[in-house]
Amino acid sequence: MTDYPTLLAPLYLGHVTLKNRVLMGSMHTGLEETGDWNRVAEFYATRARGGVGLMVTGGMAPNHEGGVFHGAAGLFTVQDIANHRSVTDRVHDAGGRIAMQILHAGRYAYGPDCVAPSPIRSPISPFAPQELTEAGIEKQIADIVTAAVRAREAGYDGVEIMASEGYLLNQFLVRHTNRRTDRWGGVYENRMRLPLEVVARVRKAVGPDFIVITRISLIDLVPDGSTWDEVVTLARALEAAGTTILNTGIGWHEARVPTIATSVPRAAFTWLTARLRAAVRVPVIASNRINTPDLAEAVLAAGQADMVSMARPFLADPDFVAKAATGRAAEIAPCIACNQACLDHTFGGKLATCLVNPRAGQETELVPVPAAVPRRIAVVGAGPAGLTAAITAAGRGHSVTLFEAAGQIGGQLTLAARIPGKEEFASLIGWFATMIDRSGVDLRLNSRATPEVLAGFDEVILATGVSPRDPCIPADPGARVASYVEVLTGAITAGPRVAIVGAGGIAFDVAEYLTQSGPSATLHPQDWRREWGVGDPADEPGGLTAPAPAPAARAVTLMQRKPEKPGRGLGKTTGWIHRAQLAARGVQMLGGVNYDRITPEGIWVSSGPDRENPRLIAADTVVLCAGQMPERSLAAALTRPCYLIGGADVAAELDAKRAIDQAYRLALTL
Repeated sequence: MTDYPTLLAPLYLGHVTLKNRVLMGSMHTGLEETGDWNRVAEFYATRARGGVGLMVTGGMAPNHEGGVFHGAAGLFTVQDIANHRSVTDRVHDAGGRIAMQILHAGRYAYGPDCVAPSPIRSPISPFAPQELTEAGIEKQIADIVTAAVRAREAGYDGVEIMASEGYLLNQFLVRHTNRRTDRWGGVYENRMRLPLEVVARVRKAVGPDFIVITRISLIDLVPDGSTWDEVVTLARALEAAGTTILNTGIGWHEARVPTIATSVPRAAFTWLTARLRAAVRVPVIASNRINTPDLAEAVLAAGQADMVSMARPFLADPDFVAKAATGRAAEIAPCIACNQACLDHTFGGKLATCLVNPRAGQETELVPVPAAVPRRIAVVGAGPAGLTAAITAAGRGHSVTLFEAAGQIGGQLTLAARIPGKEEFASLIGWFATMIDRSGVDLRLNSRATPEVLAGFDEVILATGVSPRDPCIPADPGARVASYVEVLTGAITAGPRVAIVGAGGIAFDVAEYLTQSGPSATLHPQDWRREWGVGDPADEPGGLTAPAPAPAARAVTLMQRKPEKPGRGLGKTTGWIHRAQLAARGVQMLGGVNYDRITPEGIWVSSGPDRENPRLIAADTVVLCAGQMPERSLAAALTRPCYLIGGADVAAELDAKRAIDQAYRLALTL
């Protein structure tokens, strides 16, 4: 008897039956652009072996003008088809099924040749698109159809046609981007003509025994987006045109509402999927912020969808389904929706991987093998680096003892988990605890390692973390000064007016922690929707309403020495969320200030090298978020060689991504 009877139930699609209701949603990893097709094939085959019912590739361009960026992968040549055939063969040999996403970026294409229904530039691109002519529209349709036919030739089980998230087909659907007055614009019958024509012609070209997924937007979250009646009208028309299954997209990339970041509530949009499912006959897929088998089972069992799409969870753990099916759900490495190693990498031109699982996208490079000679290894520090090193080394057959001076594991992760909107970090700590227990690591809490204790080990890894850096600002008697650690652990309670020294990721986290009033909106979807202005597309086109954030619990001023806008160094895909949230809470953000003196009344600052415009930032508490220092006191005391990893090696914010990756790679070499 399985714990997930609905999730693991087969799904009949007419000509084919999927073995479960799990879709690995489309993710652009950048692997196809490397030209290393063995690497691409192994990425997907690893997840096929993990038991997922159906996978969808990252978006493949149907032509050069439709590529998200110059050189984006697609099926343009006979060699391209052969390359993709190597992927599909490997997936099928592993017992999996895979569909290729066809993505035409429209005005989101990053280049001067981008095209769109109307010449309206996207706010996230410097390039104004060319308005498509009638002949140009016919070319785009023909190229998408050709891509589908080539996908079948390459051995794919189907295609997904991307008509969501603000890409070309979605751009034709809404008045926000379609200002045409011909038969491709104006009334909705005309605006939906392009996606319908694409699906109908793709179906005719590929035949009946081929999966055609159409991904449509349920809520655009942009002005003049689709109404709910239009969404249903489109869905029913796509069903009639030959769609096998409808996948659901949420929001455009330019939307001012976050849709997949860790601060978005889990399953935040399945209420819309449920509504669509009741209006159509083809299966409907739910998506966005579904990251555990329990949650996926609940969504399906409640009748909110026929299938669940999870993308990033399969970066975090390719064996997600297999572990759920064999009673090992607690061993599933959790996707914490941080975006740091996946989307941030993608938008930064790097290959996507995963903070939690550095092997994602590196399956052919990072291959754990049993240790040739098992050794006794001591790891000091049970933060993310130490935990990863201990688990990985033990998995290779080494005898590992993990020393932790505190009474719990997690290190700096325990601070991150306290931030409203970062509750997912607690699930990562819980997973580490499970894996430490099941890997046989000898965990010694409340145990401070000494050189004498470490003398009997073959190898010593120091993951002793960081300590807050003291910026040495002069302070008068009676001034109330606290480190970020003291504030986040509750050792010091901040007053009603707070000045934060520093404007990096930790400072923004502390500002969110101190301004939060009441329970975290991430844990209460209705509060979250009200805070961000997410409405019902049945009432407002696009589903936007006026944001109504809760009042801030404190008055906070956040400042930095750098003469630039605070927050520029935050994550590429999440930084704007933090800046917008703090702005909504009235947080004042100052750049280019000197910290002159802390007094009982607050902190005196000035501007420029000549310390001009001295002024008092009134505050009851001054919180120091001025960086970290590596904790290396034990390393200095050792007379033997050792390895330094994580913050003990490089103190750089709360950089769990670098710490985990470094620890994993080290543990593979021991």
